[in-house]
Amino acid sequence: MSRIKSYFETLKASGKKALIPYITAGDPTLDATVPLMHSLVEAGADVIELGVPFSDPMADGPAIQLACERALAHNTSLKDVLNCVRQFRETNAETPIVLMGYLNPVEIMGYDTFAQEAEAAGVDGVLLVDLPPEEADSVKPLFEKHQLDSIFLLAPTTSDARTKLICEHGSGYVYYVSVKGVTGSSALDTEEVARKVAAIQAQTDLPVGVGFGIKDGETAAQVAEVADGVIVGSVLVNAIADSASQGLSVEDTCQRLSAILRDMRQAMDKA
Repeated sequence: MSRIKSYFETLKASGKKALIPYITAGDPTLDATVPLMHSLVEAGADVIELGVPFSDPMADGPAIQLACERALAHNTSLKDVLNCVRQFRETNAETPIVLMGYLNPVEIMGYDTFAQEAEAAGVDGVLLVDLPPEEADSVKPLFEKHQLDSIFLLAPTTSDARTKLICEHGSGYVYYVSVKGVTGSSALDTEEVARKVAAIQAQTDLPVGVGFGIKDGETAAQVAEVADGVIVGSVLVNAIADSASQGLSVEDTCQRLSAILRDMRQAMDKA
């Protein structure tokens, strides 16, 4: 059983929903990434989505685009991201880590090399935004061989037929994009999210995580009532950017992120 599947089953047994924060590796500096990951866990994170910086993150809004730019400005590479996971694993062997990014860095490294290195580092899942399920057949067996779950995105406009296809190819969990647009855009329509999540759950036993548009404890709690996981990114990335612009220390930035995530955790657990 994968670490992600095991974690979701434990949460379900305890009546809790997964809180899944996203940060971009190397933002604001590479040295800050591992301390930030640990602070997220201490504040209640169940799974961490760690962004791989990419120059053309087409699914991401301005906040995460700028995070990628900051990370790339000091040459954060896929190898650096994997090294961050290795360092994180030195003191945390439980929290699942999902790498979220785009195909090009993986293709440049080579799928086989990437899969081997990711497994050795302690990565649990991979979400490649521009890898459609129709083209995943060549890499999914390789990822399975190296204990890596394949996570795919579902959009509000995804048809029932395509939802079925994505769920058949996915493992770990599926990521439902709650708004039409890029990360950090639009207001959350929780009634529509509930309707869509129910439709997805009718087609799969995989947990359904909901991301995009979740900004505070209130919205996190609303999503937790209808989904298996709450995925939050832009509000954390914006906090990192604000801290960097103010010249705050890594410790102060960790405390700022912990406060945001702890508020969401408490609101979700009360929902």
